[in-house]
Amino acid sequence: MSLSLIGIIFVQAFFINNSLENEDKNFTFSVKRSLSLVSQAIEDYEYRDFFMKIQPYLSQDNKADSSIIKQLFIATEDDVNDKTIIHRNTVLEERFRVPSLFFEIDADSFNISKLSSERVTEIYNNTTIDGNRIIDPETKIREYSSLSALDKQFYEDSFETLLKDKPVYKRITAQQVETFLRREFRDEGIDLDFEFAIYDDDLATKVKSDNFELMEGNTYGVLVFLDNNNDSSYKLYVDFTGQREYLLSSILWLIVLSIVFTGIIILAYSSAIYQLIRQRQISQIKTDFINNMTHEFKTPIATINLALDSIKNPKIIGDQEKVLRYLGMIKEENKRMHAQVENVLRISKLDKNELNISKERIDLHDLVEDAITHVELIVEDRQGYVKSHLNADHASILANDTHFTNVVVNVLDNAIKYSDDPPKIDVYTENVGNNVILKVVDQGNGMSKAVAKRVFEKFYREHTGNVHNVKGHGLGLAYVKKIIEDHQGHISVESEKGKGSTFVIKMPLIS
Repeated sequence: MSLSLIGIIFVQAFFINNSLENEDKNFTFSVKRSLSLVSQAIEDYEYRDFFMKIQPYLSQDNKADSSIIKQLFIATEDDVNDKTIIHRNTVLEERFRVPSLFFEIDADSFNISKLSSERVTEIYNNTTIDGNRIIDPETKIREYSSLSALDKQFYEDSFETLLKDKPVYKRITAQQVETFLRREFRDEGIDLDFEFAIYDDDLATKVKSDNFELMEGNTYGVLVFLDNNNDSSYKLYVDFTGQREYLLSSILWLIVLSIVFTGIIILAYSSAIYQLIRQRQISQIKTDFINNMTHEFKTPIATINLALDSIKNPKIIGDQEKVLRYLGMIKEENKRMHAQVENVLRISKLDKNELNISKERIDLHDLVEDAITHVELIVEDRQGYVKSHLNADHASILANDTHFTNVVVNVLDNAIKYSDDPPKIDVYTENVGNNVILKVVDQGNGMSKAVAKRVFEKFYREHTGNVHNVKGHGLGLAYVKKIIEDHQGHISVESEKGKGSTFVIKMPLIS
């Protein structure tokens, strides 16, 4: 399960990383395609701009300074159909003089040629009528064209030569470049802030945004103002801000779903492991409980058997004093076993919320004094003491007399049982805010922090191997915690091994 979980996490990480790389490649491709279109748009814009400047000089109203007519004739004979086909292509080149001020060159003016063409196809029938050949063509196809594509190429070639030495900031402005970039990026679905600049042989020009810095990584470039050899000294660079975040946002849903589902798998896995460990602990606790219960019942059963065997003895059965003594022992041991069974049943009822606990206004000090009377004979028998320091000014609580008395008795009994030396116990009360605090401080064996964390768990007892010096079955403090929580109170313990323990019970006051 662990290997599978680790494998799933690595596969998810690999898949997300691969998706991020693909998004980065797609982004790069879109940016380069946009920059290519921007480069073409800049050149087209420049061509249109200067063509509009010279267009008035090429209009029909202006007379050309000179003109050249070139004609091409092609005649073919169609013997099958007995026809003659003549192709004629006429090209007219008109030259116009344009002032150089539009292009900032040294000469006063320069010439630009305007081309137009006429293509005619004539078909003659070779048959004769009355011995005379038909002169007029049977079919005549005439086509006129301004040779726009050829014109465009001629003009572009001329402009590229004329504008090559012109400063780039006079050919295009930063605002125009930004407009082209935004339009193309929008068409590609790229919604990111960017900085740009046009460089001339690695030197920045005036055509740039305010915050552009040429850096490696997220900077993309494309040549602009290409010459006839598709080469240029000018390069347009674009740098995006927040590109990494933009790419991550494009696969955010994938990352979120991967994290969510992987988290669910981890939680399920952790829960399964926790349940396995918990079940193992519960199994161990139940085993300890059975062992402890066995020891708890073994002694009274053995005592009862011995007492019965003694009563059956003819020498004893006639001695009424001894018979009454043995019967008293049987009754006490039976009562002890009954009390242990009642503890188990009481805890079970508390877990099922079947134990009906009625509460009334009670003085906590009276309960403490009553509980001390239950254990003081045992403490005196062991040459110890229980001292009360009831310093709380207000001690009225809402509680069940019987159950809360059992709570205090259980805590005191716990302090007595886990003191190898004569038990020395101090009981304190004090007011803190709207609560009354009851502290039971002993100087007994104490417990480790690990034991203190689990001491209120049902059936839990500190592991001492198979030695059961202290009688019990791990239900007393679990019962105490259940009762206190039912009274909206809280219990905790502070302890150190070999230095005793302090049980702290906090209960809400009533006015």
